[in-house]
Amino acid sequence: MAKHNFVFELFYVVSLVFQGTILIVSGLGTSSYTREHTFYAADNLKLQGFAYATKTVRSRVICGRECSMDERCKSYNFNDCSKMCELNLATRREHPEDFNATQGSVYFDTDEDTPLYSLTDSSLNRYKSCKMLLDVGYRSSGTYTIYPEGFGNGSLRVYCDMETDGGGWIVFQRRQDGSVDFYRNWAEYQSGFGDLSGEFWLGNDNLVTLTSDDSRGTWELRVDLEDWENNTAWAKYSDFKISPVNYNLIIGQYNASSTAGDSLGYNRDYAAYRFHRGQPFSTKDAANHNCAQQYTGAWWFNGCFISHLNGPYYPQGHVGYAEGVQWERWKGYYYSLKKCSMKMRELGP
Repeated sequence: MAKHNFVFELFYVVSLVFQGTILIVSGLGTSSYTREHTFYAADNLKLQGFAYATKTVRSRVICGRECSMDERCKSYNFNDCSKMCELNLATRREHPEDFNATQGSVYFDTDEDTPLYSLTDSSLNRYKSCKMLLDVGYRSSGTYTIYPEGFGNGSLRVYCDMETDGGGWIVFQRRQDGSVDFYRNWAEYQSGFGDLSGEFWLGNDNLVTLTSDDSRGTWELRVDLEDWENNTAWAKYSDFKISPVNYNLIIGQYNASSTAGDSLGYNRDYAAYRFHRGQPFSTKDAANHNCAQQYTGAWWFNGCFISHLNGPYYPQGHVGYAEGVQWERWKGYYYSLKKCSMKMRELGP
């Protein structure tokens, strides 16, 4: 069979037929077809740090052919000026923190949402929250950089939960294996500690700044819990906010569909001193430090608690009275949880 090679251009679409394989590449919102691949393009963007092969070729079409013929290639960058072709081992969805604005470069992968990332203005990649990242197409949970109001030109590294309850959550607390000590002082809770990929506290100053931004509406709080039998439960509250200075817990209505019970807001089953709503944050060296010292943790204590998710981690569920990672309304005072996380998401204006 004769081999045919020809090129034609129409409406910024370039087609190349070679050895029975067809690639179609355009500059914006593009489709490129091969036997098994459809590539989409985002102008002026590049995935950095994952190139395993770099070569100079005549066009983005040839670069796409090189990628489609290599099983290792998941995406590619092509620079129209330098004609540099970079074949990548990863995609921007897998590593969004390494997907950056680069003038003159065009990024290609097989994700049809990729055209959403075309360079349109100076705000590119400066999303303010996990919800904004979700809205423009990021679907994988993981560590991201956001640029919230109140941080000036600065940024904040956060863990985004893109799967639970519709996704878009900024996770600010996680316990899962006891690898991080949560019996910390005021300054440590103020600035944050731990590892975003494991156990951590995001920092009270960060929570104040985040929840002070009402440009995207109010925030909701979600608490996810898991016991040692792998049962799960959750609780959700409206109008979540952390106040300056003493880091008081401000929460609105408890969501009636929640499955964990209300162990943060006032519950008339208990004496009035047991609620946490409105209480200042306490550590072993500040505020209501007696409770923090007695129960070896830090929380919005008030004589002392019906929940304490920052308590000491135990490698089993059944413990002594009020010991460990506690959510009384779900498991009572004699059970320490295996996992928990606290997360926040804006509700919109």
